[in-house]
Amino acid sequence: METNLSHADALISKAENRDLLFGVIGLGYVGLPLAIELAKAGYRVLGYDVNPAVVSGLTQGRSHVEDISDEELAEARKGDRFTTTADASRLAEADAISICVPTPLSKFKDPDVSYIVAATEDVKKSLRVGQAIILESTTYPGTTREIMLPALESTGLKVGREFFLAFSPERVDPGNTVWTTRNTPKVVGGITASCTRVVEALYQPAIEHIVPVSSTETAELVKLLENTFRSVNIGLVNEMAIVCDKLGVDAWEVIEAAATKPFGFMKFLPGPGLGGHCIPIDPHYLAWKMRGLNYKTRFIDLAGEVNTEMPVFWVRKVADALDKNGKAMNGARILVLGVAYKRDVGDVRESPALDIMRLLESQGALVQYHDPFVDALDHDGRLLKSQPLTVEALKSADCVILVTDHSSVDYALVAEAGCSVVDTRNVLPRS
Repeated sequence: METNLSHADALISKAENRDLLFGVIGLGYVGLPLAIELAKAGYRVLGYDVNPAVVSGLTQGRSHVEDISDEELAEARKGDRFTTTADASRLAEADAISICVPTPLSKFKDPDVSYIVAATEDVKKSLRVGQAIILESTTYPGTTREIMLPALESTGLKVGREFFLAFSPERVDPGNTVWTTRNTPKVVGGITASCTRVVEALYQPAIEHIVPVSSTETAELVKLLENTFRSVNIGLVNEMAIVCDKLGVDAWEVIEAAATKPFGFMKFLPGPGLGGHCIPIDPHYLAWKMRGLNYKTRFIDLAGEVNTEMPVFWVRKVADALDKNGKAMNGARILVLGVAYKRDVGDVRESPALDIMRLLESQGALVQYHDPFVDALDHDGRLLKSQPLTVEALKSADCVILVTDHSSVDYALVAEAGCSVVDTRNVLPRS
């Protein structure tokens, strides 16, 4: 019967019957949760990662991603519904492949798409008729069409008829237990209409709501708009914090009062800077793309400038606090509370806490940290370990700077210790 179906209809039929193997390239904080949801939906899932240690750990039932417990992993692995490999040739077995690889920036803040190129080459080697390829990695508009499509069509297969190619941006928020991979709406944009139709059908069993758009470029730009929106608004509120500081006004009181307006205002909070893989990085993809089109993204560039300068602002506040107590930064004992980029996770990627620590040390401070989610930290080639949070540790510090407000930290203890504190998160009781 399937011989009378188009390749698109055949793949959609397989999805409806859960009679296909779904490959996932990259088993990090995006790929592993996606793989688990696909397995829960009834698909057989093959996870591929270039890191043998990751594959070995998952094979032995150990999850390295905080959002996926060992119990969830064990459930997904029952009956070999979810298997893992470091052998790229096995991608030929998959009917659909989602690519979830990193997309960092170079030191010049240009996109590094080398991981996407490498994954595309792996797929190209075994691309066959009837496969669907979906890129999830955040990147600049045009990546799917300009980099992936020519490589895959060089096999002689035709997109939209013999294989299907789409972009579907990841929307993972590590540590968020309310909005997960399953219930976060998923945008899908294909190279052709049939590509979009196929990928929409593939994801439908695992994702509650699919949002189809007209092209891969649209889908790529959706992700960048989402994170640029946050970056720009965080930049605005960070600048407002500096303005309030200079005027002697309480920034958080201003923000809370403004947030009582039931229309035309969205509450954002200032802090020590931007962290994580997305918000500090993604807007630069768009800025880079626009530079090639002779356009300067002024909002993006200015927000990035303000957000990048926030660690400097808070280090100045530490220096001011020390000065009030007759102490110099050189030789001062500083305790940093929280080094993760956000609360209740152990992820330190792009964390502003690391920049704050470097700035403090560059001025001669002796820096230690406490973070219940980060036991040890490779800090510029030095291994640092989280210090216990005790009254003695607090009182022995010349200044404590609160960077990440983990819910499990006893901030009452910090307040009661009576030590000099710089609070970037407005967590401690205020007089």
